Amino acid sequence: MADIREISASELDETGFVELLRDAVDAGASVGYLAPLANNDGRAFWRAVKSELAEGRVLLGAYVDGRLVGSVQLAPVPKPNGRHRAEVQKLLVLKEFRNRGIGTALMAAVERKAKELGRWLLVLDTVPAQPAEKLYERIGYRRAGVVPDYAEKSSGGFEPTVIFYKKL
Repeated sequence: MADIREISASELDETGFVELLRDAVDAGASVGYLAPLANNDGRAFWRAVKSELAEGRVLLGAYVDGRLVGSVQLAPVPKPNGRHRAEVQKLLVLKEFRNRGIGTALMAAVERKAKELGRWLLVLDTVPAQPAEKLYERIGYRRAGVVPDYAEKSSGGFEPTVIFYKKL
């Protein structure tokens, strides 16, 4: 099983994280980028995450035999009326490590962290009819609705996103 731990800004190794992001984008994940992912885009993304860690964002990494194989982020809402909620973002698992329970373990860890931070309402979004949608439903997330034409696809055209929430 994977070793899951919180990653601090000083521990964030761009190389492994860029590989993780590239693997997801190239496999068709809708995580803000179009395939093929340029190295500069991947590095810029993780540098931005690194700077947001100081502002309260949480980054969890999953490691197998010391290799980064997955990650997930938690973005707590900083506004006074949203201090009970957070957004789960960018659940990524290397393609070769999928279907081994790593995504489920990362989600359980991010939910524990959310509770620790006093966040009891989590929201997230994903592309419908993809494995992530089934994972979120299986672990208790409820569908709030679908937004059509939400993101451009690498193959052309647009795809919807489905919004989920969970009360912890």
